[in-house]
Amino acid sequence: MAYSNINCWFHACILSFLVLNSLSCAFAYDVSYDGRAIKINGERRILISGSIHYPRSTPSMWPDLINKAKEGGVDTIETYVFWNAHEPLRRQYDFSGNLDLIRFLKTVQDAGLFSILRIGPYVCAEWNFGGYPVWLRNLPGVELRTANDVYMNEMQNFTTLIVDMVKQEKLFASQGGPIILAQIENEYGNIMGPYGAAGKVYIDWCATMAESLDIGVPWIMCQQPDAPQPIINTCNGWYCHDFEPNNANSPKIWTENWTGWFKAWGGGDPYRTAEDVAYAVARFFQTGGSLQNYYMYHGGTNYGREAGGPYISTTYDYNAPLDEYGNLNQPKYGHLKQLHDTLHSLEKILTHGNVTNTDFGNSVKSTVFTLNGTSACFFENSNTTTDATITYQGSQYNVPAWSVSILPDCKKDVYNTAKVNTQTWVKVKRSDEAENEPVSLSWTWRPEAIDDTVVHGKGHVSANRLLDQKVINDASDYLWYMTRVNLEKNDPIWSGNLSLRVNATGHILHAYVNGQYAGSEWAPYGVFNYVFKKDIQLNRGSNQIALLSATVGLINYGARFDEIPAGISGPVEIVGRNGDETIIKDLSHHKWSYKVGLRGLSKKIFKSSDPSLWQSQDLPVNRRMTWYKTTFKAPLGEDPVAVNLQGLGKGWAWVNGNNLGRYWPSLLADDQCSTDPCDYRGPYTNSKCVTGCGEPTQTWYHVPRSFLNDGDNELVLFEEFGGNPSQVTFQTVTVGTTCGNAYENTVLDISCQGRPISDIKFASFGNPEGTCGSFQKGTCDANNDPLLVVREACVGKESCSFAASETLLGPTNCDASVTKRLVVEAVC
Repeated sequence: MAYSNINCWFHACILSFLVLNSLSCAFAYDVSYDGRAIKINGERRILISGSIHYPRSTPSMWPDLINKAKEGGVDTIETYVFWNAHEPLRRQYDFSGNLDLIRFLKTVQDAGLFSILRIGPYVCAEWNFGGYPVWLRNLPGVELRTANDVYMNEMQNFTTLIVDMVKQEKLFASQGGPIILAQIENEYGNIMGPYGAAGKVYIDWCATMAESLDIGVPWIMCQQPDAPQPIINTCNGWYCHDFEPNNANSPKIWTENWTGWFKAWGGGDPYRTAEDVAYAVARFFQTGGSLQNYYMYHGGTNYGREAGGPYISTTYDYNAPLDEYGNLNQPKYGHLKQLHDTLHSLEKILTHGNVTNTDFGNSVKSTVFTLNGTSACFFENSNTTTDATITYQGSQYNVPAWSVSILPDCKKDVYNTAKVNTQTWVKVKRSDEAENEPVSLSWTWRPEAIDDTVVHGKGHVSANRLLDQKVINDASDYLWYMTRVNLEKNDPIWSGNLSLRVNATGHILHAYVNGQYAGSEWAPYGVFNYVFKKDIQLNRGSNQIALLSATVGLINYGARFDEIPAGISGPVEIVGRNGDETIIKDLSHHKWSYKVGLRGLSKKIFKSSDPSLWQSQDLPVNRRMTWYKTTFKAPLGEDPVAVNLQGLGKGWAWVNGNNLGRYWPSLLADDQCSTDPCDYRGPYTNSKCVTGCGEPTQTWYHVPRSFLNDGDNELVLFEEFGGNPSQVTFQTVTVGTTCGNAYENTVLDISCQGRPISDIKFASFGNPEGTCGSFQKGTCDANNDPLLVVREACVGKESCSFAASETLLGPTNCDASVTKRLVVEAVC
């Protein structure tokens, strides 16, 4: 055996902590499991995992994201595989750019981390059509997600393709690679009922097919209580401490711990506190958990047409420990890192120790792990309002409501989920300081050419019925429905009181009659049908009706979600009223002509540099179906870049030909925001701690630096509704303020993400009140002026650390019952 392989073997087998070093060595990792844990080379493991979806970031971001995850205490990177992205047309594959799955997995490997590959191939993920290619739904005789030969053949083909690619690169742990688990199917158990007996046949087939691929590592199915052996069933949700696998020999795995929630157009900003996420994780490992995965650890961005829903926003930040731009999301990142360090230090006793549970009543419990004369304790208080005092071996321990305390030696409380001993970063947007950049951008424009459709009705195909928009295989958001209506002089519907009535299925409709715009309609999030009705004027003789249907991501979840129609389902009617009489002319079975997309999109004018295509005079605003273009210089520095699209209606944005995704700042969030202050105590749901009502769902859009040139850059907008581009600006995202919190006898670290600390606005050691940006001193404080002490230690430095102790800050005049803490607000 070569020395390098001996070295690889040594690191893989001997070190108790997860250190993989060079996973490119030929040594194969044995991945197995028992009822206590996942086992790597025979050693039971406590594994912390984080989801990072490779298409929702760029290859240039991957190393930084993965390394930050590793520094945060993550052992494993989990990702879905997106079928519709990789096989957009049947048997035509794409693994380029940010779809380079193999490159992503090798980046994980290079960082010395394991990987969980969730092939699916149904993924949900708030991804367009749940990750299924729409052409799959259009195959003759197909039924999705059930015992159907057409579907299963295609699913097996894609799954085998991915497995073979990964095998060829030797990326399964059985080959010396990073992948320790793979997933087949996803969250099917949630919606299995309507499929009846065929659903069970399908799940059994999935298991048999997956096992036949011989990947050498275990397969998992999440949310599948009847997962066939040896498939491991796993849990998804806000909390999974009560979950038990369906086989006593299977480890307890949490595939998705939702760190926040996704945003939808017309919705507010969901938020899940660091305290609650940590509480959920601690309870999971307290109750025998083996592997826990954060969904998401970095959410990223729905570039292009990736967002599903319908109505999922372009941002997929998910309030994850790493934000959309790749910055640390403090305090969540730091608070969880401390938890991970504590859990990893207890790996041996948690996976091998004897367990004793004690119920103290009133939702207060203890779990004691003992091994070889040592012990570790978890004290849990799941009461939502009342703190608890636990007496253990003669000592008393205070456990706040809705928290878990971890005592590695059952003596000293080293971590409590409700006590955040880390900093909170407040992000700000800073103005573009690029050299010679004008105060406002200079725009050119051009109209979207629609006369061929709205006036002449020219299409690609025709049919004597209304077609579901999915028939175009998701080639575009846009599909024109066009027909002619002949009204003779004696037509009974003829009157001066006519209207157009259209039953549509979700999303957006724009109507034109005889070349004139008649109106638009769209449904709110979660509503899949609506009725468009507008008064119109028709001519005697021939009349042209053109309806433009626009999807905003296809539905991605639910039983038989693929059968939910999109586009114009009908009927389409002309309604005439003569006095008390209403006459309806149904156009649904007229001859309809169809045209896919818009001319500017098909011509890819977002990539065109021909200035003759654009006008610089008489810049229109609030004009539908209009293209805008400007040039700008990349903001200086290395901070992430965002473009503010405030003032626009709805449409698309491209930077140097790269699609940033859909924008819709004209749509304001509804009034479903939380009225109570955000309290980490009590069960979390996505309706708790929601803010931003009455504001645009999203105005800021991430522009990865890899999209930018050193010199001039081009921004192109397609404005569907009508807006004003004059307010568009480029700014950088950075830390403006950092607020630190440390309970007595813990260390507080303050930093400004690589920039100097310019000032300390507030510091108090006692019982300060308020939140970051509005702190006030409480009823007690340290004798030494904490503000002076912290300023001396921190101002002018990129980071500083100091103990929250009376030794440093002086005695306090606090009552003995006060839990003292140090609070600092620093300006970056």
